[in-house]
Order: sequence, then C-alpha cells, then structure tokens
Amino acid sequence: MHILIILSESIIIGGLVGLAAGIGAARMFNAPTVQALGAFRTLGEMNASEGDPASHFSFGLGFFFNAWASTVAAGSFTQDVTHRVIPNWAAAILMLKNHDESEMHDAKKMGIAGAFVGAIVVTFLNLTSSALPQSLQITAVKVLVPAATLLINTVMPVIFWLAAIDGGKRSGTFGTVFGGLAQLIMGNAVPGVVLGILVGKGVDESGWNKITRIILIATILLFVMSAFFRGIDLTLLKQLNLKAPLWLKQFHAIFGG
Repeated sequence: MHILIILSESIIIGGLVGLAAGIGAARMFNAPTVQALGAFRTLGEMNASEGDPASHFSFGLGFFFNAWASTVAAGSFTQDVTHRVIPNWAAAILMLKNHDESEMHDAKKMGIAGAFVGAIVVTFLNLTSSALPQSLQITAVKVLVPAATLLINTVMPVIFWLAAIDGGKRSGTFGTVFGGLAQLIMGNAVPGVVLGILVGKGVDESGWNKITRIILIATILLFVMSAFFRGIDLTLLKQLNLKAPLWLKQFHAIFGG
C-alpha cells in the first residue's frame, strides 16, 4: 500500500513538474516576447546540443546519476532534475525522428514530452529511494557518486568541446579558450564551452555587431569576477612563492574572500 501511494503521487507530481519545466524551457527560446519558468543555463545547454538527440540524452543522463545519488542518499532532488534532466530528455524524444530544433521551441510539445519524462523520472527516483534499505543506500551512493562525478567532470566537457569544434571555427576557438579558463577557474569546462559556443554562433550568424561584442565582454567579465571571488590571484601568487600584498588581501576581505 505504501508503494502504491508513492507511485501514484510520484506520477502526478512528476507529470506536473515535467509539464511546467518543458513549457518553461520551450518558451525561453521566444523571450522576451514570451516569458516563462526557466533558467539561462538551461537555454545555453540546450542550444549547445545543436538539435542532436544523443547529445541531449547524454547530457541529461550525466546529471540524472547525480540526482539519483542525491535522492538515494538524502531523500531529496537536486535542481538538475528540472533544469537539466527533464528538458533535455524531452527535447531528445521530440527530435528523435527529424533532428529539427524547432520541435523544442514548441511549448505544447515540450510540455507533453516533459510531463511524460517527469512522471517516469520522479517515479523512478522516489521508488528506488524508498525501496532500498539503509545498507544498500550507502553502497549505492559509493557507486553512483563517483560515476556521476566522472560523467560531469570528464565525459561531458569532452562531449561539449567536440560539439563546439563541430560547430565551426569560431565556436571551436571560443569553446576551447573559454572551456580551458572555466576548467582552471571553476573546475569544470562545460560552462565555458557553452558560452564559447554561444559567442561563436552569435558571431557566425550576426557578425561582430554591438550585441555580440556585449556578449563577449560580459563573458570575459564573468570569468574575471569568478576568478577574483574564488581567490585565483592569491592562489597564483602563493604557488609562485610570492607574497601577496596586504592591500590585495584586504580587498578580498571586503568581499568576504
């Protein structure tokens, strides 16, 4: 009886969550004309897959293992379920036949596919989490967490870097440069590669205009600020066996660094 309650509630909740996530992800492609639930990284990551169902599925799969490990260990979902797994798997289903990117721009189709994916994903996560005894949960975490870490930190950056290279000379160049910077600063190359693809594709389609220059400058500032708040400059000076000046340490202390 307990399992049936979890099953029925998971299907309903997963379907509603998937419906909202699917519609929100699709309508982001129509912003600012239409606004909806979504996140910038979702839009960028879905664009980076360039209409390839396998890329969408593999990207979602990497974060699915992480979400599964979190559910089994802590009994709670990560944001990756709604931001990455459901939208990308819904897009993969819609583009399975014709690889047409316009399919994931259709809010109705994405909503239906998202509801289907959400119902299955949420049900699977909840049932496996509730069915495993405590001893197996600990074992599962020891297996799933390293697997998810390998996918996210090693496999996914390579997949997106290859997608950037395949996207053209500019996408490959910007993806390689920004991906390398992201790996050094953030510990994961995926955000940098995605931004590189967006910049490269923007220049390919529109040329060097005001908008593409602003995007490039904003991306560079993002890396600079991210490096500063992570204390990269202090770390670099330390590794070079140089003493950081007092004013630099005080400047970091102002921002809580």
